[in-house]
Amino acid sequence: MKIAVPNKGNMVNQHFGMSESFAIATIEDKKIVSIEEVSSVELAHQHQGLADLLAAHGATVVITGGIGGGAISGLQQNGLKVIKGASGEYKKVIEEYINGTLEDKDVTCNHHGEHHHQ
Repeated sequence: MKIAVPNKGNMVNQHFGMSESFAIATIEDKKIVSIEEVSSVELAHQHQGLADLLAAHGATVVITGGIGGGAISGLQQNGLKVIKGASGEYKKVIEEYINGTLEDKDVTCNHHGEHHHQ
């Protein structure tokens, strides 16, 4: 299984569409065996482009902080499961998901044009 997380350094990026990179973790036997960082600079706010990129890298789950409805639809249309409202260090968040302790907080963003998240 591969899990993708929009990252900002070692943290979960809180704005999916503004993410410049994604950490894609390969999971085997409930352990992270490798993490690849994939650039998405040229795809900012291109929901289908981001969905295609993550699917092409084999991701089946996306764990994110804030995300808009259009991005969620694009990911789900590509067969990706979306977990929303995550925060903190992305490795810990991935481990929580693997262990079944990460909650989908059902957080969506609907504030197009307001890009002041930090």
